[in-house]
Amino acid sequence: MDYLLLKTVHVSCVVTAFALFAGRGVLMLKNSPLLKGPFLRIFPHLNDTLLLVSAIWMAVISRQFPFAEGWLTAKLAALIIYIGAGMIALSCRRAKAERITAWILAMLVFAYIVSVALTRRVLPFAFT
Repeated sequence: MDYLLLKTVHVSCVVTAFALFAGRGVLMLKNSPLLKGPFLRIFPHLNDTLLLVSAIWMAVISRQFPFAEGWLTAKLAALIIYIGAGMIALSCRRAKAERITAWILAMLVFAYIVSVALTRRVLPFAFT
């Protein structure tokens, strides 16, 4: 597959993942029963799987790997934090204040991941 097409798939999955996570967070705030619907229980996982596969495929094609490239290592570490915070945010067994805090943290980490991807810098907001 052409790298540009693969990157387009990846970025599309990123946008979709953000929209789904933000939307699920709003539904969580409203205690909406839609969160338990089949679409929101299945589709985000399918999108995230395609997102991860496209990321790995791009790394292989470009020969840029975490632990060899600092910015990719930062993205991977932030991804782990994002997943953990997202799991807490969307967990029904947590207090609502804890879920809201985790959701906000996950959104901030998501913004960090995107900014690292765009700048290819571990500290994208630092002045040089």
